[in-house]
Amino acid sequence: MKQLLKYMKGYEKQCVLGPLFKLLEATFELLIPLVVAAIVDKGIGSGDGGYIVKMCLVMVALGVIGLICAVTAQYFAASAAVGVSARLRKAVMGHIMGFSYTQIDEVGTSTLVTRMTSDINQVQNGVNLTLRLLLRSPFVVFGAMIMAFTIDFEAALVFAGVIPMLCIVVFGIMLITMPMYKRVQAALDRVTAATRQNLAGVRVLRAFCAEDRERENFASQTQALTRRQLGAGRISALMNPVTFVMINLAVILLVKIGAVKVEHGVLTQGLVIALYNYMSQILVELVKMANLIITMTKAVACANRVQTILDLEQDRAEGESVDKIRGEIEFRDVSARYAGAAEASVEGISFHAGPGQTIGVIGGTGAGKTTLVNLIPRLYEAYQGQVLIDGVDVSVMDAQKLRSSIGIVPQKALLFHGTIRDNLCWGKQNATDQELWDALDTAQAADMVRRREGQLDAEVSQGGRNFSGGQRQRLTIARALVRKPAILILDDSASALDYATDAKLRQSVRNMPDPPTTFIVSQRAASVRFADLILVLDDGQLVGKGSHDELMETCPVYQEIYHSQFSKEVTNHA
Repeated sequence: MKQLLKYMKGYEKQCVLGPLFKLLEATFELLIPLVVAAIVDKGIGSGDGGYIVKMCLVMVALGVIGLICAVTAQYFAASAAVGVSARLRKAVMGHIMGFSYTQIDEVGTSTLVTRMTSDINQVQNGVNLTLRLLLRSPFVVFGAMIMAFTIDFEAALVFAGVIPMLCIVVFGIMLITMPMYKRVQAALDRVTAATRQNLAGVRVLRAFCAEDRERENFASQTQALTRRQLGAGRISALMNPVTFVMINLAVILLVKIGAVKVEHGVLTQGLVIALYNYMSQILVELVKMANLIITMTKAVACANRVQTILDLEQDRAEGESVDKIRGEIEFRDVSARYAGAAEASVEGISFHAGPGQTIGVIGGTGAGKTTLVNLIPRLYEAYQGQVLIDGVDVSVMDAQKLRSSIGIVPQKALLFHGTIRDNLCWGKQNATDQELWDALDTAQAADMVRRREGQLDAEVSQGGRNFSGGQRQRLTIARALVRKPAILILDDSASALDYATDAKLRQSVRNMPDPPTTFIVSQRAASVRFADLILVLDDGQLVGKGSHDELMETCPVYQEIYHSQFSKEVTNHA
């Protein structure tokens, strides 16, 4: 929590002026009971209408000045709160962007989304209310008690007795509810995860008629969240009734003491009313303080949760600067596993690929194909063996420099909101129109783009929903080709393309002026059939490598894949 205070640097003025104007407002508020007492004792008591009007105008003036101070304080508090939350979001996002795939897998996307949205919003609310009320409420409470002592010592003892009791109740409830709100936020993480999963997989849910099951699962998650919120809410809800009871008992005692003193001529009726008003002010401020403490409790819990993300040390991806990469790749007895997995995803992988060669990677679902190619750009790290590029171990290379020489097309063809040009320039920010069209031609997407209104400036909706699956895949391939990479990784990125377009794409990549070392990950035998080297994976093991003809003679797994698909192709063509 303390480490988050550095994000308030630069807002010192707002952090000082906000509470200062609140204290000014509180000062004017403390004067009003004395004005009311004067109206009762001097104006009403003597029947002086002019004095009553004059003092009423004074009271209105105090109220207007207090309102101006309150609005000014709110402006400074809101400015600081919004600025701090914006800085915090930027810092968290920047920190997350440096996480490795493994760290993102361990933390979870839903958790990161909750930290970036709900948790930081709670911190923002906490900062806002803290600047407005943290000094004001205690100032009014103790100011009212001091003013009461200036009126009558014996009556003020009621204030001195009730305030410590109220503080015990307020802070006791705070200590009880703080860990409860932490558990509430943890339950919110699980609800967010369930929501994200259902929204992302809504088509699959409907295809398998699983809506009712997921609805029940979501209901159980929300009910768990509700139970935790109700538990914390019930404890917090005790704050108001308990404080009201204590204050009202104090008011009864105060009125009794005041009535006796008025009867003996020690106090005037106006001063008793002033004492009552001060007690009412204390009640109002303690209610505000109670709400402030609840908000601060949530904010502190959320701030600590955000801090855990910032404290998570990034996997160091720095290393030696990378010169121009030729594209020679060698795996030496490489093994890798995902975080928390009991078994390796790939194990004992060894092969060599020369510059400009095409490497096919084939195998069944879960065979480790994606894991293998993700080791090349250091998206995941090998725990055993070496991955060498141009004879240099990638573990000592600077990851950013390394990835700038690699074109990666992931399994999920994801486009971003903007234009086609914006999306293609992710591959190379200063790419010329000719470079963009060359990449589109190679990716077999140029004709599709030319038919679009605006062509390169045609709009792309979020996720590329206004394009078909095959169109999205071709655009993501073009995005990777724009940078003219030395290594190109096509991770099952042509699954939505027909066989003819897929073949043209592979041929176009081969015919590039300086062809990259290309890894084609696919479950189609036709897509890797003409590769220079085919790697056959089965349950994380390299069970075969060689050309198509060699594997047809020596690798039963490849034979099974090829014959099953070839028979289907023949049937479909028939």
